[in-house]
Amino acid sequence: MPGMQDAEDVRRIALSLPDTTEKVAWNMPTFRVAGKMFATVPEDETSIAVRCPKEERDELALAEPEKFWIADHEAMFAWVRVRLAALEDEEELRDILADSWRQAAPTRLLDAHPELGLPSDG
Repeated sequence: MPGMQDAEDVRRIALSLPDTTEKVAWNMPTFRVAGKMFATVPEDETSIAVRCPKEERDELALAEPEKFWIADHEAMFAWVRVRLAALEDEEELRDILADSWRQAAPTRLLDAHPELGLPSDG
């Protein structure tokens, strides 16, 4: 059901990914794999910020502006914001978090967890 995901779902899913820790930074929860940040839950907890290659991020923001946008202070970085209320379901949230996790995770973790899939070229 749309709009049912919240910061607690983000926390639960993020922490279920291998070698993930939660650390408060900039007064908000951040999630890290092997010390590298892959997700944050900013300010009002209605969205999350995740890693996303810039080309892909720009396409997402153009294609689905109700779901994805680029925060001004993150424009130079490979991050995108995701509105939690716009997500289809928990599976979509899980896919987004796992994709961001893969971009931050070291090769040893990617190799150890093939069930999380490797980024596709497609």
